[in-house]
Amino acid sequence: MKRIFLVCGFLLMSFVPLQGQTTPGSENAPQKAETSAAPAVEKKVDPVKEADIRKLLDLLGTPIIMRQTMQTMEASIKPMMEKSLPPGEYRQTLVDMFFERFQSKLNTQKLIELAIPVYDKYFSDEDIKGMIQFYQTPLGQKTIKALPQLTAELAAAGQKMGADVARQSMLEVLAEHPELEKAMEDAQR
Repeated sequence: MKRIFLVCGFLLMSFVPLQGQTTPGSENAPQKAETSAAPAVEKKVDPVKEADIRKLLDLLGTPIIMRQTMQTMEASIKPMMEKSLPPGEYRQTLVDMFFERFQSKLNTQKLIELAIPVYDKYFSDEDIKGMIQFYQTPLGQKTIKALPQLTAELAAAGQKMGADVARQSMLEVLAEHPELEKAMEDAQR
């Protein structure tokens, strides 16, 4: 049972985008990780700035993108999750019920609420207003429409390149070390 929870947790966390952190005032400098066990006190976002952030997120189509991302994540994770569980008639029902519960607990409004303090941390209200202004232009609208497809195409190309490089690397290592290839073949039998 612990294995199932570990697999689910790992799979779900592997789809969380990792982003570099910066300290205020040093745009690209890595931020030191928090070392204290005390929870961070979250400062209240200025209501005017919060309204601007919400407007920007709405303009960007963030709720729609979040729903699409969750659907893509589910479609990717479901087969891996099913394979990680022992065979049986229960498996499909368990996985379906898991995702139903997962979706009920993780909604786009909660994700928006998480995004607001992050935008507040990295962008001034002037920055937010500038992005709103840009994304309302024809080029901004074109950017909003093109980015999901552009990102998907780049991700697919990156996955293909990664698979090709991985295959090539494995073949080279096995060619250089026939004893490892033989050990692998013996293990498969």
